[in-house]
Amino acid sequence: MNKILLFLCFFAVAALANAPIKPALKLGLLKYNGGGDWYANPTALPNLSRFCNKELHTNFDPDYATVDVASPEIFNYAFIHLTGHGNIVFSNAEALNLRTYLQSGGFLHIDDNYGLDPFVRPALKMVFPETELVELPFNHEIYHSHFDFKNGLPKIHKHDDKPAQGFGLFWEGRLVVFYSYETDLGDGWEDIDVHNDTEEQRTRALQMGANIIKYAFEN
Repeated sequence: MNKILLFLCFFAVAALANAPIKPALKLGLLKYNGGGDWYANPTALPNLSRFCNKELHTNFDPDYATVDVASPEIFNYAFIHLTGHGNIVFSNAEALNLRTYLQSGGFLHIDDNYGLDPFVRPALKMVFPETELVELPFNHEIYHSHFDFKNGLPKIHKHDDKPAQGFGLFWEGRLVVFYSYETDLGDGWEDIDVHNDTEEQRTRALQMGANIIKYAFEN
């Protein structure tokens, strides 16, 4: 059994036992090369972890892990988050490691923090050259796994004033990458004084984040 499956099993057992235990799971933030600010939104994952602990009764450590694309440490985390505004460059070895991680049961959430789209698509093509990102329909489970989003992704930031879109990359029928575009969920997860989002915007962003987390851990 690989490390990702071990983490998922522990997650399930802890939930069933409903017993207080030390935080044993961490969300991962993907560190990539190319000059893009992979480190954007430093308060986002801690706040999402706390929200999930409250609403989903998970047991995440808010102190998330930073993981290099090529590192074997990536296999210690069932959920990896990627964000930023700029360039992303994967070497062949990095693309292969990320591919193996996703094929082994891992899940990658990509959140366009504005300007990421022209770079993330070619990077993903290196990882899975044989498949394409597809827009997910509004009835997809990821929009309804815990909170109900009848119209798909919530619109958090204006950006180019386009509708928010959720794209997926599938491997052998399993959604392995979810890409939130033209919404900026991560900004909505940040501390309230960072972007001055309304409480409603932050709540919707966190609820959608919780949906992604729940979907990733249960599928």
